Amino acid sequence: MSCGLRDVISLEEAGRPSVLAASSVFADAAEAQAEALGAPDARRVLVPHPVQDRTDDELRAMAREAVDDLVRAITA
Repeated sequence: MSCGLRDVISLEEAGRPSVLAASSVFADAAEAQAEALGAPDARRVLVPHPVQDRTDDELRAMAREAVDDLVRAITA
């Protein structure tokens, strides 16, 4: 997650709208790291945890549920 958030911040600084998509278990860590990196408003969308043991169908459903939040975040 830390590389992902750094990438989001770097891309944003380069003028490329970006959003971190991460598991909800990382919510506090993402907030703390964004704060520490000087980007407390770095956009992020969290999906339900855990992710790694989901079936393909479950992952597709999670993606469908998250897509509107991701679009809102990237266009905000």
